[in-house]
Amino acid sequence: MAHKEGGTEQGRIKTEDSLGAKAMVGSTAGGGVVVEVREKKGPLRAAIPTMPFPLAVICLFLNTFIPGLGTFISAFAVLCGARCELISQRGVCCVFWLNVAAAFIQILTAVIMVGWIMSIFWGMDMVILARCRDQGVPQDV
Repeated sequence: MAHKEGGTEQGRIKTEDSLGAKAMVGSTAGGGVVVEVREKKGPLRAAIPTMPFPLAVICLFLNTFIPGLGTFISAFAVLCGARCELISQRGVCCVFWLNVAAAFIQILTAVIMVGWIMSIFWGMDMVILARCRDQGVPQDV
């Protein structure tokens, strides 16, 4: 849908690829292009709970030094009321077990460094989600 505004033509195109990533492209009056991409998250990534900021920082700290421990604690945060994107689709119990599974994957693969790196990134995602929650930003960041 394109429309005229003040002598310049502006358009927006929404596309969705086969993987579910959505992109919105629009042109600005200065000739630049604005692109917005939203990532489709897998079930493990979508199960990361949005916790209070101090708890998310503690989980990041634990994940940094003991891979999987912070993720395991975040699984219990789901049972205590922490929200995530997947709860409405799969329920609290399923999200709890997905987080426990992610913790065990991190623990088992920490020997070859993959789990340790995954664990740190998981903790960073927890902190990012907590900051977005505290600032009122939608979770699909």
